[in-house]
Amino acid sequence: MPEIRVAVVGVGNSACALIQGTEYYKNAKDDTTVPGLMHVNYGGYRINDIKFVAAFEVNKAKIGKDLSEAIWVKPNACEKFADVPNLGVKVSPAPILDGVAPHMRETFNVYDDSKTDKTSVAKVLKEAKAEILVNYLPVGSHEATRYYAQCAIDAGCAMVNCMPEFIGSNPEESKKFEEAGLPILGDDIKSQVGATILHRTLVRLCLDRGVIVDETYQLNLGGDTDFQNMTEEGRLKSKRISKTEAVTSLVPYSLPTRIGPSDYVPFLKNKKICYISLKGRKFGDRPINMSVKLEVEDSPNSAGVVIDLIRAAKIALDRKIAGALISMPSYAFKHPPVQVPDTQARQWTEDWIAGKRER
Repeated sequence: MPEIRVAVVGVGNSACALIQGTEYYKNAKDDTTVPGLMHVNYGGYRINDIKFVAAFEVNKAKIGKDLSEAIWVKPNACEKFADVPNLGVKVSPAPILDGVAPHMRETFNVYDDSKTDKTSVAKVLKEAKAEILVNYLPVGSHEATRYYAQCAIDAGCAMVNCMPEFIGSNPEESKKFEEAGLPILGDDIKSQVGATILHRTLVRLCLDRGVIVDETYQLNLGGDTDFQNMTEEGRLKSKRISKTEAVTSLVPYSLPTRIGPSDYVPFLKNKKICYISLKGRKFGDRPINMSVKLEVEDSPNSAGVVIDLIRAAKIALDRKIAGALISMPSYAFKHPPVQVPDTQARQWTEDWIAGKRER
């Protein structure tokens, strides 16, 4: 089986967890279970088929370093759970555009990109023979995400858009990939067991048991750069839409809802704490109230899902599927092209892997 050549945009905590994960589970056998992966053997592709060939950053302390070193450079705070050998991939500089909020420039230690060639990313991708570009840009990177999407198209790469900027779920944007003969998977990664999937499960449980949900909210706290970036409300528009629609899409009526990041607590580092509240009515209009607290290490929570998405993108390339994928994104993203209950999305994905569904 040929290797899967992957490039990453943003060498932050999420990339750190992803790269560690591919090393940690590289020798996993087909008949074993890896927590967080749908399958060790995903449509014929295994974890050790993934090879990182390029990476892009704006942090001058990471640029020029081997990717195996750059994942540990501050402000990264992902816990170490695997030794990563030298990968032979130097982190490349890239245009900043709107990828760094003004209040984050010092934290991200940004370099001077005034002389950066805007075509450099596509050139690096081509020279590295990258097949799949994984987007880990910060929330609110509207212009930058579209820039990288175009770079992927120019370089002939599929794209996995982990961020809440709508590319795969936007018909106008996904059409560009379709016209280029390339797959796009998006948008906004749904963690293994995170705030969104837990919230969806609670709402689905209530609806399936005949409970009328009257109101619900989800508040999230974290201490990494993701949460620091999201203290600027202006960068949160698409994030709030993505997280809110992931839950409200299950409910056949409107209800008061508030979902999204609520505070940055530096000493939490890469830990994420979520509070979910749900109020409803059961038989006799008697009240039912739920309050749930979830605490996780944030970045490893999504890394396994991204490993599955990378392999799904490779299968799509093999099958020459162009444009937005439907099945795997419905399972793996908060804002996919089509929202369905998670059990249905899982079955769609299994059927797609088996070749029973087109996309």
